[in-house]
Amino acid sequence: MNRPRVERPPLRDAWWRHVIGCFAAAIAIGPVLIVVSAAFDRNPRLSGTNLLPSDPTLDNFHKILKSTGTVQFSRWMVNSAILASVTAIGTVLLGSLAAYAFSRFRFRGRRTGMLFLLLVQMFPQILLVVAIYLLMVGVTDIFPAIGLNTLAGLTLFYLGGALGVNAWLLKGFFDTIPRELDESARVDGATAGQIFWGVILPLATPVLAVVGLFSFVGVLNEYAIASVLLSTTDHETLALGLQGYISQTYQEHWGPFSAGVVLAAIVPVLIFTYLQRYIVSGLTAGSVKG
Repeated sequence: MNRPRVERPPLRDAWWRHVIGCFAAAIAIGPVLIVVSAAFDRNPRLSGTNLLPSDPTLDNFHKILKSTGTVQFSRWMVNSAILASVTAIGTVLLGSLAAYAFSRFRFRGRRTGMLFLLLVQMFPQILLVVAIYLLMVGVTDIFPAIGLNTLAGLTLFYLGGALGVNAWLLKGFFDTIPRELDESARVDGATAGQIFWGVILPLATPVLAVVGLFSFVGVLNEYAIASVLLSTTDHETLALGLQGYISQTYQEHWGPFSAGVVLAAIVPVLIFTYLQRYIVSGLTAGSVKG
């Protein structure tokens, strides 16, 4: 069966759309080209006019990968990868459990709890830095393993901060899954846990991929809270390490700094490429299948 052909508007009627699209693409791609150019350029200065390296070299990658003194790029990458991976998995799991309860069960305080999660998200986390630091100081005295200067403590903070908005996002997606599927599973003798793991989560794969990807990238880019809760070089994340590296000598490390940024971007790009099919299916088809 042939699909009806969609008539596209002529170029003379839609030229302004192309102009806006090209302008938006230039704004998005321009900074990326500048950073990539600086990563492969021997010139240590960062120039906003050089979209191509004037003197190509790979020395910048060698400098940032060579761990000497306080420059431990491999350790920064490992710390950030562990932190981001655990946070992404924990966010998806906890957010899914909370969203499933709010979407499928009716209990006292359900509406109040949902509004409370939404209200908490109105305040940026940076406003809570002092309170978070004092709380972590008290936790350190009792449970040092999850207190200050630990990746476990920072992970717990990230999990708590991301629960609210992700629970709302997941709940909205769970609400689109037909309840008839739950009823059919119950007729077959499935419990609530079996329905959650065997019916809801497989259908919610697209939104789970979106939540996991955003959590992963968000943790990799986060700097403010990590700079407060982490203080030793052994636990530095990628953002902390690169910031400390570039602040040593402002005009002499832009090349290796850009090389480190390019290397750090490889993993998120690969993950996004792999999850793109789930993201696209989630935006177009939703979760109702068959």
